[in-house]
Amino acid sequence: MSSSDHPAVAKVAAALAEAGQQEAAEGIRILPAEVRTAAQAAEALGTEVGAIANSLVFRADGAPLLALTSGAHRARTETLAALTGAAHVEMADPAFVKEHTGQTIGGVAPVGHPAPLRTLVDTALRRYDVIWAAAGHPKSVFPTTFDELVALTGGQAAGVAEARP
Repeated sequence: MSSSDHPAVAKVAAALAEAGQQEAAEGIRILPAEVRTAAQAAEALGTEVGAIANSLVFRADGAPLLALTSGAHRARTETLAALTGAAHVEMADPAFVKEHTGQTIGGVAPVGHPAPLRTLVDTALRRYDVIWAAAGHPKSVFPTTFDELVALTGGQAAGVAEARP
């Protein structure tokens, strides 16, 4: 599979290029196996799990909310609710994720969605020079930086998570 073989990956590549992040678009890597978890992605890339940007989709008062968290963290729904002013935040089910991102869980990219999503970017990602994010398919990733993720998504930088036990 190449990045042009999968429609969601091609859409992510186009969104990156359109945002002026040509290096990220050209850096999309198709891995030999699916990497649906941060630990799997880190192992495949030979990097720290914290340098993996998990793309987690939540329902915040019924609307989609994308939280890009460090792979070393777990998102706290209470924190997400406080940051967004939502009364109720819960993990989204696979159908909701697909509807709002056009992508499947395990491969959700920060961009390439049918419409922009409200996005929070975990400030813990700031400590890594290179961050790897999913590129629209569970076998695809692209390199980026914290500042590029915030700019790319129009996201809000925030402490969104707690360390994994």
